[in-house]
Amino acid sequence: MKRSNVMPAALALAAVLALAVTSAGAAPRKRAPAHPKPIPVKPVVENPIADLPFPKFDRGPQVASACTAGLEGAMLRVKELEKRKPGADWLQGWEALYDWEEDQSGPLIFLENVHPTAEVRAEAEKCDQRWSDFQSALGLNALVWNGAKQSVAALKDPVDRRAAQLALEAFEDSGVALPRDKQARAKAIADKLASLSQQFNRNIRDARTRVPFTEAELKGVPDSVWKDQPRDADGKVTLPIDGPAYATVMQTAEDPGARERLWRAKTNEGGPDNLKALAQIEQLRLEQAKLFGLASYDEFVLRRRMVETPARAAKFLDDVHAAVADDDRHDTAELRDAKARHLGQPLEVTRLQRWDTMFYSERLLRDRYAVDDEAFRPYFPPQESLRFVMRVAEKMFGVRYDRIDGTWWAPEVQAWAVTDVASNRKIATLYVDPYPRDGKYNHAAVWNFRNGASSVPRQAQSALVVNFDRRGLSLRELETLMHEFGHTLRNNLSATRYASDAGENVAQDFAEAPSQMLEDWVYDKKVLKVFQDVCPACKPVPDDLVDKARAARDFGKGMLVARQQLYAIYDLALHGPTAPDPMETWEKMEAATPLGYVAGTTFPSGFAHVAGGYGAGYYGYLWSQAVATDMRSAFGADKLDPKVGARYRATVLGEGAQKPPQQVVKDFLGRDGSPQAFFEYLKK
Repeated sequence: MKRSNVMPAALALAAVLALAVTSAGAAPRKRAPAHPKPIPVKPVVENPIADLPFPKFDRGPQVASACTAGLEGAMLRVKELEKRKPGADWLQGWEALYDWEEDQSGPLIFLENVHPTAEVRAEAEKCDQRWSDFQSALGLNALVWNGAKQSVAALKDPVDRRAAQLALEAFEDSGVALPRDKQARAKAIADKLASLSQQFNRNIRDARTRVPFTEAELKGVPDSVWKDQPRDADGKVTLPIDGPAYATVMQTAEDPGARERLWRAKTNEGGPDNLKALAQIEQLRLEQAKLFGLASYDEFVLRRRMVETPARAAKFLDDVHAAVADDDRHDTAELRDAKARHLGQPLEVTRLQRWDTMFYSERLLRDRYAVDDEAFRPYFPPQESLRFVMRVAEKMFGVRYDRIDGTWWAPEVQAWAVTDVASNRKIATLYVDPYPRDGKYNHAAVWNFRNGASSVPRQAQSALVVNFDRRGLSLRELETLMHEFGHTLRNNLSATRYASDAGENVAQDFAEAPSQMLEDWVYDKKVLKVFQDVCPACKPVPDDLVDKARAARDFGKGMLVARQQLYAIYDLALHGPTAPDPMETWEKMEAATPLGYVAGTTFPSGFAHVAGGYGAGYYGYLWSQAVATDMRSAFGADKLDPKVGARYRATVLGEGAQKPPQQVVKDFLGRDGSPQAFFEYLKK
């Protein structure tokens, strides 16, 4: 199964991670897009369309009709594929089916996360389930599977052979080689997992939880964060538990009770229904693995990843824990001391709570480094920040971004043409949905819903979904923007022969590395001066402020990395040889951390990663961070070096999944990859 297309945002220190990801069943292909006027179906592969307009839907029935047309066309292409000769002919038909799926489902399914009309979102979600059912059925198609097997043996070209091999592995993971009774069970499990993942994300997305506060409780919080927010019947300000408001309140609210109420609401999002769904997901995944004769879902998933085995993943995470455990305890002690001094009370009677960490981290940053993340907002206006990350890419990778006139799925959504400067050829379209609104995905993520290919005239398309603070971005938010923009680059600048190998169709534990690498760029003074290219009227960030931010960047690193390591080992524990109770397991594991477990909280109910495409894969964030740290070394002191950028574009961004990730890293660095730089960074 190809990985999820959603790329989550970078975490602020000690913030609760609860980012939704698209579901991943056991089907052999990614889901893809639908258009109101689908391409006419022919019994042979039609001439592909290089670029496609984004579909416009105002009502639910339009979505349902487009979904039906797309699925009918896909089924006709499957029938045609069943008759193809093994080898190049089969691969051509397979890729034509893949392209059709992307063009008939990708944008449409994406709309369930962003469309302003609830009716359209609901129908898009139904369509998502229908495509999941189609994929799980396709994964059990013995005729197509046999074509894949014979094609792997027949193809000699390494790119062609690898494309067929990846398709074959996806079929095998769907259960096509199992006995017939187990095949039926494998499909039922895949369909149920897709449904449960949708339900899990829906329970978070549609809750629209808001927490009421008096103005006095918001002392310390900038007026601009809350003054225009809706009020309840008692006149209290109601704030959402996501978006820019959450982080700002947790960092600045003087009232610990206010912080606690907002933190608990966030930590408990999803509620009891999601805990039940997560337990079901666990059980089904374990059953799925056992159908294949494997001991755990960890083993089922990781055998296809860079890490290869659960034992190797566990060893890596143990090494991470050993590297940061002392710093985690030290960071916790520092925050506790800061709280005691702030409250003017003895240290021995002071207890640091989880809703205190962001607040006292900000105080220490201001006291020790004279850095206030809010102070960056005047320097980074939202639209200019978007143009800034584009301009950085233009300098590094030889591309150009031009705004496209038009209206899309919601007001304020933008579209940009991505052009290769050397050839003056448009290669991709990037959509940007910049500001918060009701019903919209409430974090930062990228949907790469159409991949490009060189074997047919086919341009990439992706959507960057963010929730900018209209006052401007903090440095952390600019870092998150750069991270997510890195995922669009993986899609937009891919140069693979086939769409199925393009973009983020790489091993999941390699997918985050390019974006994590680019996070460092926003702390580079030379890079930040690029801001004046796109906004000459903007006041430059003072060099001394950047120096302070760089010095403060690693403050609390031990606590942050330890938290990520906890999420990763929890995920592996859920998907081991048994399916333990999600809450009991979480309580036990979190209780062993310096801050302990907070009674009555249900973090797993909002941990959408494990319910979706990152199940048994959350370790990949730290794993790919190690890869990113290694790759970053190639840029040295000049992060805008166009020669290194061109090599990086060609060997990493351009290659997609055409080569194993280990080979991609070696081609770029000129040597085998190594985690040494990452562990040196952790121990600094």
